[in-house]
Amino acid sequence: MSRAAGGPEEPDTDEPSTRAAFSALLEDSAEDLYESAPCGYLSTLLDGTIAKINATLLGWLGLSRDEVVGRMRFSDLLTVGGKLYHETHFAPLLRMQGHLGGVALEMRTASGSRLPVLVTSTVRSSDSGEPMLIRTTVFDATDRRAYEKELLRARRAADEARKQAETDREALREALTVLQQSLLPATLPDLPGVETACHYHMASPIQLGGDFYDLFALDDDRSAFFLGDVCGKGPQAAALTSLTRYTLRAAALHDADPVANLRVLNTVLLDRYTGDDPRYCTAVAGVLERVGDTVEIRLASGGHPPALVLRADGRVEHLPTRGGMLVGALPGAQFVQVRTTLHPGDTLLMYTDGLTEARIGPGRELYGYEALESFAADLAPSGPRRVVDALKDLLKGFGEGLDDDTALLAIGLPARTDTECGTPR
Repeated sequence: MSRAAGGPEEPDTDEPSTRAAFSALLEDSAEDLYESAPCGYLSTLLDGTIAKINATLLGWLGLSRDEVVGRMRFSDLLTVGGKLYHETHFAPLLRMQGHLGGVALEMRTASGSRLPVLVTSTVRSSDSGEPMLIRTTVFDATDRRAYEKELLRARRAADEARKQAETDREALREALTVLQQSLLPATLPDLPGVETACHYHMASPIQLGGDFYDLFALDDDRSAFFLGDVCGKGPQAAALTSLTRYTLRAAALHDADPVANLRVLNTVLLDRYTGDDPRYCTAVAGVLERVGDTVEIRLASGGHPPALVLRADGRVEHLPTRGGMLVGALPGAQFVQVRTTLHPGDTLLMYTDGLTEARIGPGRELYGYEALESFAADLAPSGPRRVVDALKDLLKGFGEGLDDDTALLAIGLPARTDTECGTPR
């Protein structure tokens, strides 16, 4: 109940009891505070003989005052390892510096167990500066030691997990490399009078790409080839790549018509991937035929970047295939066919869009078709091997800007020598 306005204040009944409790606290003697402190205290002579020790530390060690004072040295309370460290490091440093703080040691209890502690010691000197005794404070570090051990165990477990992850990652990398190689021809066939070169650049060592290429003979004068890029990455892309490659190979062996081959692939993909999980690809398929000292090329494209021809006279042409549609996206898709003739010194270059979609410069702009055509112009005239080697170096130079796999396939005719041209050297 509140007092009436203007009436006398009621006495604070809590104030006397608070004062009494505080006074009782102040009545604790310094000796009581020393003996029951939450940490251990001891004082030793300069030779380490214990002259004074509090009850807290005696309780931790399970010893009596009569067993310790005047009978033991500080080092006698330590484990063998702790005693060795005290004699070789702790005591000499303390004599030189006069103070050491937070040193981790282990003390030996009466039961033989180990007590991890943190020790701080200070040398007390007389008014004349002569060292008189050493005062030491001891903190129980059992919880800290348990924490450190748990932290060390967790760190070791993390290191082991990291090493295992690296091992698993390397095993996965090797497995994926083998699987990726299985989706490509081991080598290109040796075609009489024709030079070929290929390369596959994996953007990620732990993720399967979907680029593919192949080249194989149909008969003595004709060979079929194709190159493309399926949608997606990973195992599903690998399965699609395998289906695409072997479908095109079978179709070409049955009918050497590149447009018909892409139509067959379109039908197979639509039949295989239906519903909510459509799968498609871009591809170029072609047939090359030796005619005298030239090679006639028929090339069909389904939504794929245009091929380039590096001419012997230094020109670079791109084969226009606008209008070719993605393979496997729509029934009745239209595919565009072009023809060209390779003369001695000419090289046909096919590639996937990982090359042109690489990111370059501070602004991470697309590398693009114009840059590729300019790069090829600087190479022309060049044979397939030199062209592919130069592009391999270009791909490496993209670094992290290249985030998609890239397949390269080049076909060409060796340049005529001066003697073949009728001009002796």
